[in-house]
Amino acid sequence: MATHVITGAGSGIGAAVARRLHARGDDIVLHARDAGRAKELAAQYAGARTLVGDLADPDKLSWAFSHQTLPDRIDSLLHIAGVVDLGPVGELTPRSWHHQLNVNLIAPAELTRHFLPQLRLSHGHVLFVNSGAGLNAHADWSAYAASKHGLKALADSLRHEEHGNGVRVTSVYPGRTAGPMQVKVHQQEGKEYDASKWIDPESVATTILMALDLPSDAEVSNLTVRPGR
Repeated sequence: MATHVITGAGSGIGAAVARRLHARGDDIVLHARDAGRAKELAAQYAGARTLVGDLADPDKLSWAFSHQTLPDRIDSLLHIAGVVDLGPVGELTPRSWHHQLNVNLIAPAELTRHFLPQLRLSHGHVLFVNSGAGLNAHADWSAYAASKHGLKALADSLRHEEHGNGVRVTSVYPGRTAGPMQVKVHQQEGKEYDASKWIDPESVATTILMALDLPSDAEVSNLTVRPGR
């Protein structure tokens, strides 16, 4: 039974992945920003463990983890949590930049650093759910796109560094996906939201599980997923 540490399991793509892994009997460790959220997640998934730490404050993650019981074995670390705040460069504040960079880039780097010893022992897998914005930046997306371009660099560097240790690294680049984040984006863009126009989180979850389940003789390094309609 494989053990997966998952961020962002509360909604959208993360929730779809957590449901699929839990349903097939894998052991899931669900990251939560605080104890209250951890209790909610644990109630949704019988037998799941939780890990508490605020991704918006990555400097304190190591301290937070030192006060919790961590899994001895980790087969995959799935970075799915993310935040977005749109706006032109001339209006985005340092607070907005820091928040998006902390959650989308620095916290994944810190989590990866923290769990690399276990991942090396298991010849595990680190998977980053990036974004189309990690490949192309558009007007009003500067901070979010910068965080996701940085996440691509993190994944690419990690892949080269850990290949010899048997750790696989995958970046998944979904296009617009239905869920709470997409609702927020549409509100910020002043557009009407229609979930049927965008990718179902279950479809992205399918691609993620494909990458995880690939035999160890191969590695999916980069995977782009686009709306099919």
